[in-house]
Amino acid sequence: MALKDPKIRPSDTLNIDSVVSFIVTLQKGTGDIPWHTDGKTDPWDLVETIMGLNIGKRFDASYLAFEWLRNIQNSDGSCYSSYINGKPGDRTCETHMAAYISVGLFHTWLMNKDTAFLELMWPTMEKGINYALSLQTKSGEIYWAKSPEGKVDPMSLLTGASSIFMSLKCALTIAGILGKRKISWETAFEKLGKSIREDIHHYNVSKSRFSMYWFYPILSGALTGEKAERRIEKYWNKYVIEGQGARCVSDQPWVTIAETSELVLALNGMGCVEKANIVFSWIQDRIYDDKTYWCGYTYPDMVIWPEEKISWTNAVVLMAADAVYGLTPASGLFCHKSWDGFVYTGLVN
Repeated sequence: MALKDPKIRPSDTLNIDSVVSFIVTLQKGTGDIPWHTDGKTDPWDLVETIMGLNIGKRFDASYLAFEWLRNIQNSDGSCYSSYINGKPGDRTCETHMAAYISVGLFHTWLMNKDTAFLELMWPTMEKGINYALSLQTKSGEIYWAKSPEGKVDPMSLLTGASSIFMSLKCALTIAGILGKRKISWETAFEKLGKSIREDIHHYNVSKSRFSMYWFYPILSGALTGEKAERRIEKYWNKYVIEGQGARCVSDQPWVTIAETSELVLALNGMGCVEKANIVFSWIQDRIYDDKTYWCGYTYPDMVIWPEEKISWTNAVVLMAADAVYGLTPASGLFCHKSWDGFVYTGLVN
């Protein structure tokens, strides 16, 4: 896997203020930030968007978005898969969506050390984590959702489980910051990590065409070291178009900016800093005139699709830039070395 030198330096094109300003223009008075103008909102992607706002130091907008998440949470800690103008759209209740708020909260704390805000949001985060863990099996994997009728779908998704693994790391760290011990979370975290590392066959392989299935166990830190390196190397050519970026799905010539940026986070997180830098450079000219990023494009015909400017896509570009260039105190959030020696009641280095 030999990569060419960067074709465009991100420092030549990346404009944080333009990206953050675009995201803020989408935010409603309730705190809701849809995917795009007149688009839907889903809670997981909203947390990604919050982290982009944090990198631009727009904590007023971030806190307002957290308030929206708190207000739409169901009594059991779940949330619906999508909302349109604040009203439920898809009423499926996915486990990874409920839990991911902890990642946004810890990212916010790394940025501003606002422990009082963690205290305020603790009940919301606690309920979200507990909902996700209520669907954990004895062998460690976590079922992905309950249907709108309240029935558990007994299927586990590797990408979602990996996201929950990251959510648990952040939740346990927040518990440590606040002086709270959650032994049940510790046990669940250990079981989930073992499941991802050793029992990957328990997860639904029909989703393996998605590139997230490939790199999310690494992005989350569930796979590290040699296991991470082997997984990246083995499937690189399946999911990556050299000089372009990561496909959304392996069987379509559609490069997506969000998946490419998340691959950058995974590569940088596992210590492949040079590769991360090079891959990040590939998408730096995939921008509109206002310096915001495309959602994706087909290759080799280079048709932008879809044409909408997406809030969370632009946010994750900022997250990748932060990881590669160390722009903020939260730049190491997905870095495996930052979590070395992780203990449940302590802080990361």
